[in-house]
Amino acid sequence: MNAVGIVVNTGKEKVSGLIEIIIKWLHNNGVRVMMNREASQLLDKPEFYRPMEEITESCGCILVLGGDGTMLNTARVAAPSGIPLLGINLGRLGFLSELDIPDIIPGLEKLVSGNYRIEERMMLKSQVIRQGRVMETAIALNDAVITKGAFARLIRLKTNIDGEHIGTYPADGIIVASPTGSTAYSLSAGGPVVTPEMELMLITPICPHSLWARPLVISSRSGVEVELLSDNAEVMLTMDGQHAFRLEKNDAVLITRAPRTARFIRLNKRSFYSILHSKLNEGDLRNG
Repeated sequence: MNAVGIVVNTGKEKVSGLIEIIIKWLHNNGVRVMMNREASQLLDKPEFYRPMEEITESCGCILVLGGDGTMLNTARVAAPSGIPLLGINLGRLGFLSELDIPDIIPGLEKLVSGNYRIEERMMLKSQVIRQGRVMETAIALNDAVITKGAFARLIRLKTNIDGEHIGTYPADGIIVASPTGSTAYSLSAGGPVVTPEMELMLITPICPHSLWARPLVISSRSGVEVELLSDNAEVMLTMDGQHAFRLEKNDAVLITRAPRTARFIRLNKRSFYSILHSKLNEGDLRNG
């Protein structure tokens, strides 16, 4: 691997020292480094800055230093190029990361020697359709969420799968999640956990005012269409909790499998179940 990109959440503590350690090790092993603007400014090293387009075209992978939010954002940006990501967890849970801080140097040794595998995760694509026109298109790794604002009134969401009406949910909102997103917001709303290699989508209502409304598991080949029937002032579509678009009455949101995948570098042989157990237990304890 001749070149590596580095993307950093600069709000994390002690991140500048970690970047310095990583840069020094990579340079000593003949690997060039390119950084996003935030990382180069943090270190006051403008010579390392490259636009994300150049990083995705020229580097063998991207090291992502941060939490799951940083990984989600970078995954959306990197997906069109297919460049793989190696996550270094500086956050709380770090479901998507591969390395913790003590493992950085052993992990880099495996990386440059080619001792790793690539894991692909399906992504979601959402289109907002208003009066027959596509108003917005976005992709997500975890989920597409339609939710109301701060006011207490429920919203009504007419939901179709492959053109067939399955119900109109009176609810606070609805989540359409990928397998990766099954351990995120969908889990908190009562959805099931599924292993990330599965190819499916989850439909999880948020606080539905109904006895029949339950989470659904459907094929990744299906299309989910959710129409907003309510005239609430604030209803938003959010992708991975980061990209947002305001919806209007009678807007339809079409959610399908995205044509691209997110690609992650895996260095360890830990199973999904061991990661799930350790991360969820960590979350329980830290929130305790």
